[in-house]
Amino acid sequence: MNRDSITILSFDVVGTLIDFETGILEWFQPWLREHKRKIDDDEVLRRFARAEEQLQQTEPKTSFTAMLPRIHGELSRQWELDADEGDALDFRDSVRDWPAFSDAHAALKTLGERYRLVAVTNADAWALEHMSRTLGNPFHDQVTQDEVGVNKPDSAVWRYLLKKLGVGPEAVLHCAQSVFHDIVSAHAFGLPTAWIERRHNVEGSGATPSVELSIRPDIHVHNLSELVEQLRKPAA
Repeated sequence: MNRDSITILSFDVVGTLIDFETGILEWFQPWLREHKRKIDDDEVLRRFARAEEQLQQTEPKTSFTAMLPRIHGELSRQWELDADEGDALDFRDSVRDWPAFSDAHAALKTLGERYRLVAVTNADAWALEHMSRTLGNPFHDQVTQDEVGVNKPDSAVWRYLLKKLGVGPEAVLHCAQSVFHDIVSAHAFGLPTAWIERRHNVEGSGATPSVELSIRPDIHVHNLSELVEQLRKPAA
């Protein structure tokens, strides 16, 4: 990676900037208690990840936002609970309340003073509007699933990103926590990558489908504060 060539930071949003695991659990655990079921957090997140991965394989043109009611229905089926359409839609709409990671506001404000910030998400524009507001509206541009028509890790997302921005891959550093959705795919397409390993001190992959990290990211940090420090360092 040529640090001097980077003028744009593209960010995955869900899981990198927005703490979706907390959002998922804050919705599901009260719902499970209402149904007199006790299921630990790790199991809820694992089942979410498996359901999402299956949907991505069978319905690659369905946005993450549209997957959420389907995931709710699948988890209801697995737990032998009645699937209520109202509850499924309420779970989808809970993205409006999913919290930002505690380091996101300050880091994005600092990075936005030097770089063009672009959201690249498998969510649709409706969901991104709410999540961006949660983050303090830091983005200069965006690429959403309903704009591209496919989800990461499809390489069409990266191709669309570069065409929309009118730049080559050397100008963009893609920053993300998901190896499955982002890091391996972006690297294979030729983008420099920064892996934000949010779960570095937690066992398992949580609500993100698991995949082996088969490449070496250009930057590997555990949070956004560390990313800011890495990008402040003089280019080697």
